[in-house]
Amino acid sequence: MKGRLGVLALLPAFAVQAADFSAGGASFVVPVTSLKEARFRSTVRQQYDFSCGSAALATLLSYHYDFPVTEQEIFREMFLRGDQPRIRREGFSLLDMKRYLAARGFTADGFEQPLDKLAQAGLPAIVLVAENGYRHFVVLKGMQGQRVLLGDPAGGTRAISRQGFEAIWQNRLLFVIHSRPGKPRFNELADWRVAPQALLADGIVRDSLRDVTLPKLGGGDF
Repeated sequence: MKGRLGVLALLPAFAVQAADFSAGGASFVVPVTSLKEARFRSTVRQQYDFSCGSAALATLLSYHYDFPVTEQEIFREMFLRGDQPRIRREGFSLLDMKRYLAARGFTADGFEQPLDKLAQAGLPAIVLVAENGYRHFVVLKGMQGQRVLLGDPAGGTRAISRQGFEAIWQNRLLFVIHSRPGKPRFNELADWRVAPQALLADGIVRDSLRDVTLPKLGGGDF
């Protein structure tokens, strides 16, 4: 059963049904969602190599500001109004995003501020990162201690150490929507659930070697 559930966890969401005939035919249904699918539950997946900007903006508006919009809608408008040869070559820019947001009544700017200021303000931000030679936009969804939660259009929602994030963060700009009434979603528990922290210290009982060692001789060998 454990092996079967391990395989099921890799499949798309569906209902697993089982029957306990020993108890008179009772049945139950358990919804199953793969971790890969869960990571894109509140992060929009980019459709093209150069569309991380439109996917990040769709993530920010749809899941943090209750303004549902698809990547395709944002892509279409920013592409038609932007410098198309440059967009094909380099992707969208923060200026493209700023213009799109302004047309919908949002005020947004890039600020060169430390992460602690963002955490204090409780604002999600779009940031530029570079990993494995690939520069792309992600949404900074939250911060807890020394961990940063990212909505990555290429890989979904994931957590990274603050030190690791600082190492890949480009231009040190936080692109945020500001001067808007109400509070956006930030540090949502549901987002953190798809990036659990491994509690390795709890995996071993350190007050005794009895549970982690195997004696060479048995009880009757002395």
